Amino acid sequence: MASTYSTDLKIELMVTGENAGTWGDKTNDNLNVIQQAIAGYGEQSIAGGAQTTALTIANSPTLSVARNIVIKLTGTITGNQIITIPDGIEKTWIVSNGTTGSFTVEFKTVSGTGATWTATDKGIKILYSDGTNINTTDLSTLSGTVASAQIANLAVTSSKLASFAVTEARINSLAVTSTRLASFAVTTAKLATNAVTAIKITQSTITQSKLAANSVGSNQLISTGVTAATYTAATITVDADGRITSASSGSGGAGGFLMTNYITGPSSGTFTKNPATNYAVVHAASGQGGIGGESSNGVPGGVGGFGGFSYFNVPMTGPYSNPYSVGGAGNPGNAGSGPIGGFGNPGNAGGVTNFSGPSAFTTNGGNGGIRSNGPPGNPGNAGAAAPGASFTVPSNGALAFVGAQGVGVGPFANGFGGGAGVLVIYENIGT
Repeated sequence: MASTYSTDLKIELMVTGENAGTWGDKTNDNLNVIQQAIAGYGEQSIAGGAQTTALTIANSPTLSVARNIVIKLTGTITGNQIITIPDGIEKTWIVSNGTTGSFTVEFKTVSGTGATWTATDKGIKILYSDGTNINTTDLSTLSGTVASAQIANLAVTSSKLASFAVTEARINSLAVTSTRLASFAVTTAKLATNAVTAIKITQSTITQSKLAANSVGSNQLISTGVTAATYTAATITVDADGRITSASSGSGGAGGFLMTNYITGPSSGTFTKNPATNYAVVHAASGQGGIGGESSNGVPGGVGGFGGFSYFNVPMTGPYSNPYSVGGAGNPGNAGSGPIGGFGNPGNAGGVTNFSGPSAFTTNGGNGGIRSNGPPGNPGNAGAAAPGASFTVPSNGALAFVGAQGVGVGPFANGFGGGAGVLVIYENIGT
């Protein structure tokens, strides 16, 4: 019976009793074939246009490129290439695409499928045939993981990652931490539009030092429902994150008060507020009563009563105009005549000061002094303050401006006249 050859490596299988005297040579031939399959390196040119190159494995002792464990494909290719091996062979290869030219290269069985290098892929593939198809052994087909100890520092750079190669599904929870990212490694160019959302940002992780100048504009701020406007003496609500959530105009924090009117009596007219005013303070004093007339023997009458004084806080919204009148001083009483002890006339009451409109009030004038008929006359009663005043000066009438207890002057023979009333208005238009 004649020798046969193995299916995969084509090793000569000798029959007992055959090849007497040549077993040594044939055994050496078989060992060379096995050596080529285990450790052999061969090159195969596939230069040229699109074509199919068939690689075969010849019977021992002939050496064949396809039998080598390492095959390098060479040559300049000007079209897509196909390399085939016979069906039915079971073997492993390490195949290097050493060609030049941007075209695909496919390594396959005659009837089955295989592995393909893309037009720009000049890498090395580990391939094996299961007798029907060529299969690839690489990171996409191997089990297990690559631990950090197997990766050199800075070995994986952005240029080594395919576009969209690293997806959320391929990253374990907490796998990428701040200590694993180089400073400034994640830039805006590496983030997809809208990739960083509120749920991906830990509260308080974005600090002022991490924001570029002018990086936060109106488009990056969440609307709080506050209407864009100018607020006067505003009341403002701020939430825990520092956002203004409500604002309204009011009196809190208003401008300083400036005196805008100082009117002495007797006088009348109309007060119109400054357009910027929304609050005013009004001081009002009525006229003082005149002194009582002296007796015929020269004894003086009583002094006139102080004019009433009041202080008012007056809100003023929208257009605001109010009539007013300011009381004059009371005239003194005439001196007595005739025999000694003749009565003088009492002094006249001071004029009333009032302010009309939504916050109307009236301050009464002081009564005139009592006439004299020998002993000095009694003083007149002070005028009453307006009801509802924010503050009323005590009856002694002490006040820093003229008018509250104004002292008139005149010929002694006719007594002293009273002091005129006054109206002073302060508006909150100061800065």
